Amino acid sequence: MLEHFLTLAKPWFDQYGLGVLFASVFVEGFGIPAPGQTFMIGGALLAQQGELHLGGVAAVAWVAAVSGDNLGYVIGRLGGNRLLRRLHFPQAHLQKVEQQFRRYGIWMVASARFFEVLRQLNGVVAGSLEMPWLRFLVFNAIGASLWVSLWVLGVYFFSGRIAHLLDTFGKLHAAVAFASGLAAVATLLWLVRRWRRQSADATDTSPHDH
Repeated sequence: MLEHFLTLAKPWFDQYGLGVLFASVFVEGFGIPAPGQTFMIGGALLAQQGELHLGGVAAVAWVAAVSGDNLGYVIGRLGGNRLLRRLHFPQAHLQKVEQQFRRYGIWMVASARFFEVLRQLNGVVAGSLEMPWLRFLVFNAIGASLWVSLWVLGVYFFSGRIAHLLDTFGKLHAAVAFASGLAAVATLLWLVRRWRRQSADATDTSPHDH
């Protein structure tokens, strides 16, 4: 199974070097699906064969993951605030939502890169809900480190065992992607419905005469 990743990745690495790894992992961080994980595995296998440097593959993947997610955070922070203003969402209620995200969001940020959909939306969602940037940065960096450790260092040192893990991931991939997509859509619908209901409540209770 690992040979499949090597076959896909090698022509790209031969032509573009580590730049293709950086680009594919980076764009995933702000919502664009790309074969970042495929190039990580391919890069690790090429490093195993002596064609690439292991440290270079790991470093490029980590920097691309963190910087891409942080760009996604900025996009979410700017776009999310604009959306909330258009919806006239009450600031007091928004703060409650942010508090819940601050309570549980760090674990989502740290683990999101291991799942399709969540990997692409992680930074955007955190920015939209205004998670403190330093907290996002720290746990995003931790998550990126774990992700790179598994798919670069793990493949390089334990390629035989990783092959079985990939087979398991392949069987679960469709289910996980479907469940993640449903969760993202359900969360979005719930937030929009809550914004509209609470905005209507705020309008009904606001004084009309002075």
